Amino acid sequence: MVRYVHCQWAAVFEAGVAMAVAAPVVFGVRGLPQVEGAQVGALLGLAGASAFFGLLAVSTRLSWLGGERRDFECAVPLSNPEAILPTPRQSLRRGFDGVFMVIVAVPSLVFGLLWGPWAIGWAVFFVPERIVKGVYAFFWERRHGVLLWRGKVQEQPLGKNQFLYSSPRTAPPA
Repeated sequence: MVRYVHCQWAAVFEAGVAMAVAAPVVFGVRGLPQVEGAQVGALLGLAGASAFFGLLAVSTRLSWLGGERRDFECAVPLSNPEAILPTPRQSLRRGFDGVFMVIVAVPSLVFGLLWGPWAIGWAVFFVPERIVKGVYAFFWERRHGVLLWRGKVQEQPLGKNQFLYSSPRTAPPA
């Protein structure tokens, strides 16, 4: 179980780490990129498109656009939250996924080495989308007075990667 907001913030961090790993290798081989308006504009356009599609994904109920709002609204209450839920620190730690970091880092290296140093910026596509989704979910949680969780709970009927909710609770002493 991981809190949905923690999963989104972790993905932003992972994309940043992937670019930080790829950048020294690409810049060492291909050299530092020259600042050109076209590449900067393309990266900013890519970031804007990413934010737009992230907003569409969480604000619509249509499944072909992401439909996460529908998933939020259809979330099932946890039957026994105290026995299942991780502490906030554990949830944040569980939100990190090394596989996603590798999936972003390897193409960044390949694109950067084949097409030039600006190509590592393709990973920027993930950052605004995840930030928008995380912020939307945070405000959705506050508006509804619940915490939104994603994961697998054996006792719950829907199985893996379902959305569940619990009431907000104070963190136990560490």
